[in-house]
Amino acid sequence: MSLWTAAEAAAATGGRATADWAASGVSIDTRSLCPGDLFVALKDIRDGHDFVTQALKNGAAAALVSRVPENVAKDAPLLIVDDVLAGLERLGRAGRARSGARVIGITGSVGKTSTKEMLRAVLARQGRVHAAEKSFNNHWGVPLTLARLPRDAEFAVIEIGMNHPGEIAPLARLARPHVVMITTVAAAHLEAFENLEGIAREKASICDGLKPGGHAVLNGDLATSPILIAAARAAAAHVTTFGESDAVSHRLTGLQLGRNRTVARADIDGTGLVFKLGSPGRHFALNAVGVLGVVAALDGDLALAAQDLRLWQPPAGRGTIETLTFDRFDDRLTFDLIDDAYNANPTSMAASLEVLAATAPRDDVGRIARGRRIAVLGDMLELGPDETGLHAGLAGLASLKALDLVHTVGPRMQALHDALPEDQRGIWVETAPEMVKRAHTLVDAGDVVLVKGSLGSKVSTVVDAIRKLGHPLPTQSEDQA
Repeated sequence: MSLWTAAEAAAATGGRATADWAASGVSIDTRSLCPGDLFVALKDIRDGHDFVTQALKNGAAAALVSRVPENVAKDAPLLIVDDVLAGLERLGRAGRARSGARVIGITGSVGKTSTKEMLRAVLARQGRVHAAEKSFNNHWGVPLTLARLPRDAEFAVIEIGMNHPGEIAPLARLARPHVVMITTVAAAHLEAFENLEGIAREKASICDGLKPGGHAVLNGDLATSPILIAAARAAAAHVTTFGESDAVSHRLTGLQLGRNRTVARADIDGTGLVFKLGSPGRHFALNAVGVLGVVAALDGDLALAAQDLRLWQPPAGRGTIETLTFDRFDDRLTFDLIDDAYNANPTSMAASLEVLAATAPRDDVGRIARGRRIAVLGDMLELGPDETGLHAGLAGLASLKALDLVHTVGPRMQALHDALPEDQRGIWVETAPEMVKRAHTLVDAGDVVLVKGSLGSKVSTVVDAIRKLGHPLPTQSEDQA
């Protein structure tokens, strides 16, 4: 079954097809393009028109362009439009309009991608699910996800993000979700907003796209929750909330963090459930409760969804835990690496430090007799004028007091370095490459090390350097709790 024929795509975009073709997918990158895809020649850092020839050579069914590129054959299959991004948006709108799928829209300052993947996992046995790969959540990612929406999908999970005011509502109106979920509101992108209330109003604008009679599943334990709830009610949505307080509809009632797992209890609007996640984290458990609230709004099978949460794992760079050994012939000489280097703000930093504080290092296996909890923390970016105070304020977190050493990377993180007690104060360096050079000094057998920072801090390179110190072990059985 084709995803788009030339005639359908031309009608959707208002463009002109130069030949008859049928596409089985949609791609914006020749490196990941599959034969049969419609290649969309977006202009970003590079102009996609420069790659049309390569895309067709790689088997693209056609290319969506605003002009005929040089060196393209005269009979090349093209779909010519006035503007490529606008054409992709129209294709996404048409993909959404013809679909019978139940659509879920997700936003929030933290946890969008992890929550999207949880929903993918729990809905997979309840119907055919479509969700974006990676975090395609911006002005081209959302229409691309909708343009890729299979004709026979029964659920579609759409992640919607923002950097500036006014971004979410147009994308929500494009997606037209039946259910929306807001994971949390936190100090992220404060450079573009005056305060948290401004961020909350922007997140709440996802309700602008709700279909009539839609549902909103909202974090109910925030200082800004009233803003979210008011926006949902203004959109005439059915509103439920999730969190840990007695006032919410869907409540996390119990939590156990293990070495590689979370076991949780929840009350989902009066239904008691137990679920297990394959990664530790209170923040993961809270979002899982929200996910179960979404399943309830969809009239799905709650018991099956709770069972299937065990199938979820956090995406790479978002809290994944791996055990490495310094000696592949001696599995005692291991250390644990928590890779959370994709993004950071004060809320997600606190959540990750809580996970690290709950881990159990092992003694008497390395050069240093006592196993240690070690954090390597990179700058949190886009926090606005109070960024120095927000970095220094991490020193007051209760979970941070359980750590043995805190190494810091970046000019902003110097504020935390200076605020730390002397016995916890590790290395401070201005750039990630400087910490990479010291990677071999950071960790010993028995240690647990967390690496976290905003993507722009480049502490993912520190993760890579630490990973190269050891060898992976086969997946180990979970600890008993």
